[in-house]
Amino acid sequence: MPRQDAHRDLAGRESGGVSAVRAPRRESYPAVFMRGGTSRALFFHRRDLPTGSPGDDTADWDRIFCAALGTPDPNGRQLDGMGGGISSLSKVAVIGPPSRADADVDYTFAQVAIGERVVGYRGNCGNISSAVGPFAVEEGLIPAPADGEAVVRIHNTNTGKIIESRFAVRDGLPVEAGGMELQGVGAGAPIRLTFRDPGGAATGRLLPTGRVVDQLEVEGLGRVEASLVDAANPVVFVGAASIGLRGDETPGELDAWSGRPLFEAIRVRAAVAMGLASEEEARRSLKNLPLVSLVAAPRGSVAAVATRMISSGQPHKATPLTGAMCLAIAARLPGSVVQRALRPGAAEEGDFVLEHASGTLAVAAVVERGAAGPVAREAVVYRTARRLMEGRVYLRP
Repeated sequence: MPRQDAHRDLAGRESGGVSAVRAPRRESYPAVFMRGGTSRALFFHRRDLPTGSPGDDTADWDRIFCAALGTPDPNGRQLDGMGGGISSLSKVAVIGPPSRADADVDYTFAQVAIGERVVGYRGNCGNISSAVGPFAVEEGLIPAPADGEAVVRIHNTNTGKIIESRFAVRDGLPVEAGGMELQGVGAGAPIRLTFRDPGGAATGRLLPTGRVVDQLEVEGLGRVEASLVDAANPVVFVGAASIGLRGDETPGELDAWSGRPLFEAIRVRAAVAMGLASEEEARRSLKNLPLVSLVAAPRGSVAAVATRMISSGQPHKATPLTGAMCLAIAARLPGSVVQRALRPGAAEEGDFVLEHASGTLAVAAVVERGAAGPVAREAVVYRTARRLMEGRVYLRP
């Protein structure tokens, strides 16, 4: 059961008087509201959420997370909660003690749907991952130097992968101000995230079908070539031109496109082909995976490739960070849909720059040739994060 505290003023003092004592108790939980990269999420301590068997936990967590964020909302705005009406603003992170010896904290990510009471735990969010280290330091979950660099080893329970987070601290607190410009957000202090062995995050295999290119039979489209890659998160890559698009459309243009139902049709067929779910499950409960990435040669000269990504049925205004890492790895796979879309002369090693709806993003990916096929060793990205609010989140009845 949630803790039912007396009402308190802003200084933390209990308010007096008969009305305060007799005030009806409303269900609420301690929480921190944080921005990580180009996403926002409610952060909870694992200790503050209901305990029990994993199945019971998930069922009760679903109710809490949906009520906190304002889901379901048929109007798609989540005005009666903390969500923002788009997938990148409808997220939850749960942080607790590590369950592995090679980690400092456990981190569980939850993607909360907007129009339906559905919560997904099958994948991770790279943007929200960037806020986990600073949260852990500021909350005193791990020791950190008073000044210098903090290193936090994060075990993402959704994927079973380790993420190493490095960032500056000053006077014992994460540094938030800095000169790194994050498109769509502004300047902040850089956070270096290294995703170790990101291949097979959801399916156990970098190439779930064993092939670099598959032929998907998509309702309303017919047969289309796709690369199904699972690194950091599973993604289905499709050439934009193969479905009648340029690959440089704005999110608004994609949202208004008459062929928009194709995005969901492609996602569902890819989910089945990757072994993530049956067709019924992919339509009903697995709403956020795989991500859909439309790729094309960039119009500019800086980026190696252009992409427009669809997450949880919505054209993304930037790019999901896990999707960007998966794209960079897919670009290193000879013959893949991504590799064939690269700008002529794009570097085969080092930083990989992709063009998305809000600008460009640099990702470093290392892929090696193993005895049984390609192996994704690591992906490195830089983000910023900031603590926005702390207190208690009240659930709508």
